[in-house]
Amino acid sequence: MPDSNRAEATPAVEIEVQRASTLPSPPDEQLRVWVEAAMRTPGRALLLRYVDADESRALNSEYRGRDKPTNVLSFPFELPPGVDDPHLGDLVICVPVIEAEAREQGKPLDAHHAHMVVHGLLHLQGYDHETDADAARMEALEIEILRRLGYDNPYE
Repeated sequence: MPDSNRAEATPAVEIEVQRASTLPSPPDEQLRVWVEAAMRTPGRALLLRYVDADESRALNSEYRGRDKPTNVLSFPFELPPGVDDPHLGDLVICVPVIEAEAREQGKPLDAHHAHMVVHGLLHLQGYDHETDADAARMEALEIEILRRLGYDNPYE
């Protein structure tokens, strides 16, 4: 008989994965490890959408005014004051761009995928690289998270 007085553990993050790319993306178990390593506040929810170049290009053009596909787009979920919801936001990751960048930079594909998940998730949590100081702070955090995951410094 279950103990009704025992609280269920709250997961560090609830992750929904959408695969809209014709190319393979990392397995859910690996994504969870990367996301949980970068999550600064537990009990949140996140959507990860893996796309091809056409969808990335359309979103990048519409939301950032750049008519080209990009590696990762972050869409924070913004609620009106006083409304509480665990959804942190959405990450849209372009698989062909990630694969091309990994090849060009001589990095293992999984390391570059991990970096883009961590980078995008930090954006959703309020980090940015608009100033040199902000960039240094965000990059140091990315490097530390990726080091703990067993990956090399992505900026070297």
